[in-house]
Amino acid sequence: MMVKKRRDDDLPIAALLAPDILALLDEAPDEVAAETEEMHPADLADVAAAVPRDRVVALLNALGAERAADVLEYLDEELRSDVLETMTTRQAAQLVTEMTPDDRAEVLDELEEDVADEILSALPPEQQREAEQMLAYEEDTAGRLMTTEFVSVPASQRVEDALASVRAIARIGRKEAMYTIYATDDAGRVNGVMSLRELLAAPDGAVVADIAWQEVVTVTVHAGREEIVERTSKYDLVAVPVVDAEMRLVGVVTVDDVIDIVQEDATEDVQKLGGMEALDDPYIDSGFFTLLRKRAGWLTVLFVGEMLTAVAMGRFEGEIQRAAVLALFVPLIISSGGNSGSQATSLLIRALALREVRLRDWWRVAMRELPSGLLLGGILGALGFARIEVWQALGWSSYGTGHTLLAVTVALSLIGVVTFGTLVGAMLPFMLKRVGLDPASASAPLVATLVDVTGLVIYFSLALLLLRGTYL
Repeated sequence: MMVKKRRDDDLPIAALLAPDILALLDEAPDEVAAETEEMHPADLADVAAAVPRDRVVALLNALGAERAADVLEYLDEELRSDVLETMTTRQAAQLVTEMTPDDRAEVLDELEEDVADEILSALPPEQQREAEQMLAYEEDTAGRLMTTEFVSVPASQRVEDALASVRAIARIGRKEAMYTIYATDDAGRVNGVMSLRELLAAPDGAVVADIAWQEVVTVTVHAGREEIVERTSKYDLVAVPVVDAEMRLVGVVTVDDVIDIVQEDATEDVQKLGGMEALDDPYIDSGFFTLLRKRAGWLTVLFVGEMLTAVAMGRFEGEIQRAAVLALFVPLIISSGGNSGSQATSLLIRALALREVRLRDWWRVAMRELPSGLLLGGILGALGFARIEVWQALGWSSYGTGHTLLAVTVALSLIGVVTFGTLVGAMLPFMLKRVGLDPASASAPLVATLVDVTGLVIYFSLALLLLRGTYL
């Protein structure tokens, strides 16, 4: 389970409960655990966020180590780090010991290195070994995201014995993934999977290998977030088994962690599509200067890019002065190219994220987007042509005797600009992914900026070609 970010909108009940719990903490701290035992840990985390920070440690101590560890998993990252750094090493190690393996590794990774090392050294040997192994994997890989609290039974075991083993496991300690049972061979390699229901419904005398599904979908410890999400979605899994190089089962990534991954990635992609760096924290928790820094960089890049638009218009300054009517349609031309490019970019970023298309599919995508761009440009071109001719016929505008050539110029420009914008928008995510960058960096503002300059060049070049002797 990854840390859940809590919003202020989620806190009104906690704000009401906080004074009563604080009073109980002062008067009868031994009763706090009993009085709050029916509350979900997430709600208790809201209460902890609502009380003064110097009382959070006392509240957690009153809950008991196991319960406090559950609450700690739901605390905001900053508050959680502050709490653990305020505690003694022994107190912090006691809470971290009770956490699930994946959360334990995440918490230790968030802390200052010296504090994390002290807590890690104070953990029991088994939890210390687990944490060190998980922290050795790269961030955002299955090895770092998995939990080692899963249930496996020998494939050669009889169903009755397997049920007895599962019951014993459930009674002696918390297992985060109890709903899926894995069948393993003598070397620990996974070769079957079944639900707890299937194990309970198995006939007496059956062997685990006879009832377990043999086709097990797995990921390696080095698999990335995208692969984990893709496997979970494609095969409707509630847990993704993680194996090492020898196919030994070493952990599982549970569906709640997958949901968190999807939410985080979607948030990051949306922010990048808006033309800014992704935020590390929720908007309301991000500092003013952090927001400024995340936005200013890309905004400056886009501004510099738009300066090229001014350069392009300066190149055709003479033509604009001689035929001011051309300037009327500049917003129409460049906005159409930017809009078409943004559409294509959004489609391809999502398709790449869901692995609906791969890098090798770039040519197929180009061959789909080229006729799409031509047809879309043709539709807009026809509308642009009609707009000029209708306005001229009704006397709402006076474009002179060359109005039809002007309409043709605008129509052809729209076809060219929309086609170019569509192709650029579709290919830019591929180019970024090819060089190892996040395709979501191909934001709509970036595509629009790239297309604006080209759109002006196409428009004024066609105007020079078609309108010479008429307006120019």
